[in-house]
Amino acid sequence: MTVIDLRTEIKEFLSSRRARIAPERAGLPAYGGNRRVEGLRREEVALLAGVSVDYYVRMERGSLGGASEGVLDALAAALQLDEAERDHLFHLARQSKTPSDIRRRRPAGAVRPALRQVLDAITDAPAWICNGRYDVLAMNHLAGALFSPVLADTQRPANTARFVYLNPEAAQTFFVDYDRIARDVAAKLRMEAGRDPHDRELIALIGELSTRSELFRQRWASRDVRLHRSGRKRVHHPAVGQLDLDVESMELPAEPGLLLIVYTAAAGTPTADGLALLASWAASRERPMESRPE
Repeated sequence: MTVIDLRTEIKEFLSSRRARIAPERAGLPAYGGNRRVEGLRREEVALLAGVSVDYYVRMERGSLGGASEGVLDALAAALQLDEAERDHLFHLARQSKTPSDIRRRRPAGAVRPALRQVLDAITDAPAWICNGRYDVLAMNHLAGALFSPVLADTQRPANTARFVYLNPEAAQTFFVDYDRIARDVAAKLRMEAGRDPHDRELIALIGELSTRSELFRQRWASRDVRLHRSGRKRVHHPAVGQLDLDVESMELPAEPGLLLIVYTAAAGTPTADGLALLASWAASRERPMESRPE
């Protein structure tokens, strides 16, 4: 994969969202028993969105550049898009309006010293900074201990998407909910591709995963998207056992494209005890990775 073609991305995203909606679900009568298309017809989407059939056909063929926010909102409602899918639609439209020779500046690979101080100040919870490609750019000591299986790969920067798909045996052992994690990783990479389809490192990563992982190819073909959000993550650490962690994912406004991820547990829970044990385990051994990676 050398480039992400916007027109193809738009066409396949809209047609896949249209295909999943039965007429009855959209409040439309389903005349006849032999529909030649799965889900809604193009003219039915046009009706629901309040646009002409010709206009919708042009949009589904990849022409979103001239669509207003009102039209995009109506289209999102017609296709019953969730929040992530709606954002993805708007990202694709925004990129369609941008001349092809203009590239969005990517965040620098180096993390500012002040942000490293923030990580180091978080002493009781694993925390790291990553970008939308899942590159781990900086972490505190406890995150290095928690994610030691992910960091075992000598390639730098460490990349959790590569770990999930290219080291599946280790990833299935470490991530208790491996199937969900694998699905979410592909969906978040798809979301990132909509934000910046010209990111060469992202394109290279997607190409590598597509070439080397059948599971990734299947997940990527679903066209699903997902936002980075708060939630739960269950991992099985080789030294301290299972940890059920609360995850907070926070965008850094001063560093577009970077995320601060913090893992915590409520006081008095087995996972809180496990994190304390993990801190003792980490202190008793050589640091697996400095908080300032190469």
